[in-house]
Amino acid sequence: MPEVIQEWVTRQADRRPEGTAVAGADRTLTYGEIEALSNRLARSLRERGCAQGDRIALLMPKSATAIACIVGIYKAGCVYVPLDPASPVGRLQRIVRACGSRWVLAAGPVGDALEALTTGGEAVPGLAVGWLGRAPAEGRRFTPSLTPAEIEAHPSGWLACATRSHDPAHILFTSGSTGAPKGVVITHANVIHFVEWAKGYFGLGPDDRLSGHSPLHFDLSVFDIFGAFAAGATLCLVPPELNVLAHRLADFIRSERLTQWFSVPSVLNYLARFDAIRDGDFPALRRVLWCGETLPTPTLIHWMRRLPHPVFTNLYGPTETTIASSYYTLPGCPGDERAPIPIGSACGGEELLVLDPDLRPVPRGEAGEIYIAGAGVSPGYWNDPDATRAAFRPDPRKGEGEERIYRTGDMGRVGDEGLVYFLGRVDSQIKSRGYRIEIGEVESALSCLGFLSESAVVAIKSEGFEGALLCCGYVARPGAIPTPVDLRRELGRALPGYMLPARWRAFERLPVNANGKIDRRALKEVFEQHESQTARHA
Repeated sequence: MPEVIQEWVTRQADRRPEGTAVAGADRTLTYGEIEALSNRLARSLRERGCAQGDRIALLMPKSATAIACIVGIYKAGCVYVPLDPASPVGRLQRIVRACGSRWVLAAGPVGDALEALTTGGEAVPGLAVGWLGRAPAEGRRFTPSLTPAEIEAHPSGWLACATRSHDPAHILFTSGSTGAPKGVVITHANVIHFVEWAKGYFGLGPDDRLSGHSPLHFDLSVFDIFGAFAAGATLCLVPPELNVLAHRLADFIRSERLTQWFSVPSVLNYLARFDAIRDGDFPALRRVLWCGETLPTPTLIHWMRRLPHPVFTNLYGPTETTIASSYYTLPGCPGDERAPIPIGSACGGEELLVLDPDLRPVPRGEAGEIYIAGAGVSPGYWNDPDATRAAFRPDPRKGEGEERIYRTGDMGRVGDEGLVYFLGRVDSQIKSRGYRIEIGEVESALSCLGFLSESAVVAIKSEGFEGALLCCGYVARPGAIPTPVDLRRELGRALPGYMLPARWRAFERLPVNANGKIDRRALKEVFEQHESQTARHA
């Protein structure tokens, strides 16, 4: 087992340098090429003052170049912080400031965001830009401190690194209930433990071709990338535009001869909804994996009836416990569309605990809150000790030592067969299209819109592929007549697209309960009734 993540690349480069590591739309890199490029980048960063443990942000579309940059950041002894190019500039600024990054590596159509990050009144002080784009960043108000030509001038050989397994590998920012994104710290050991377990359990090898579907700021991408590198397999990057083109996405799976598909369930729903899967389709496919939210059993049956050859595995786990903490591989196609699919058993070295409010195990069949213990548990949230203490509790079975359990906020039960079943959320956090969304963060952004006097957000179940629909009820200020288009546009300046409500309704006054607080249950019923009526008349 390696000490640090980047060792997987070096090992594969030594064994099979001509083997394809990453196949992307921009370029294809062999293991030898990605080793050389990442070594040059690491030397360039060190030469320019990047020190052990510095946080380096990555702002570029998913590409072979981006993957090489991630490895190079690790080799420089630094911590990788992915930024979503589609996020509003304000959110990017908050993340860069929160993690104290002094460098951002960038490429692609991100010039406007870079200008906002580096120039003007809201710029992040002292932020240097490493421009990795093939075309020079001309006509922009920022001046790159590092270019591809300068990187290429450095030696490509191996270089020593002081990073150890317990050190942070990356910080993944998720939705925060206070309105500020939370940075989840993941160590090299966290990642290595899960990937090595998964490599053994799924039998990953050099002849595998793994999908790279998830965006880089989403934690599933860590398994896409390093699951492939640990096995010496090929990572096949899925073009993001195919997410709204079901039949072209299916064509990609066929033409790339993928042996493993891994995504959030909404993608599987989408392909099923548009009937993009033929009987006996995807002959090279060996495994279909999903994680991030519940996959409806009818969708699973749709897939399994058409594809009898791959194995289907449900993975479960929040970002705070590193990619996934439990698994359930279907023994056969479910016979009942109403039968729930368990989240299963804990991955090797991890534990799923279903506990009552006093942190005692609940009897089998009874509902409790899911806690996770073991090798995947994060050290906590970056520079946020209060949030860390609230979510990462001392393990009640082991006293006040260093062993901790993570409170997921999910409800679950243990079935008679010993498998764990997911029952839903206990708080205001929801998942839509696989993204974790704190309703509080959406409401915090809404409260900043000057033409609203009151607003509230609820989530309702969607019959589509989204999983959940965000719905906003609002009261406009006197004299203001904002339309849903106006609200989406203004809110989109503060939040990424996946966090914007899909349904809007104006009220003279929001419903309240006996305590005078907003009655969210009543608000939810209003949207559910409207959705039901719309469906009947469709």
